[in-house]
Amino acid sequence: MEATTTKMKLKKGDQVVVIAGKEKGKTGTVTKVSPASNRVVVAGLNIIKKATKPNPQTGEGGGIIEKEASIHASNVMILDPKTGKGTRKRPQ
Repeated sequence: MEATTTKMKLKKGDQVVVIAGKEKGKTGTVTKVSPASNRVVVAGLNIIKKATKPNPQTGEGGGIIEKEASIHASNVMILDPKTGKGTRKRPQ
């Protein structure tokens, strides 16, 4: 199966509102866009905890780190600054 890249309406730096999932209703800024998987990373949202082993070669200590996981692009909408709600079209 081939990975097809789709054109995304979202760009890095966009203000978005989450419309589905555990973070529904929260807003944030897009920090990373992945057109191949049709997913975006929103700053401060969808935080996961990941256990890491210590790596003496790089000097990193082990432990539990928190980081942002990606959200599917269909679950976010661009935030309209005038109304404060999600919109399908990019505000001018």
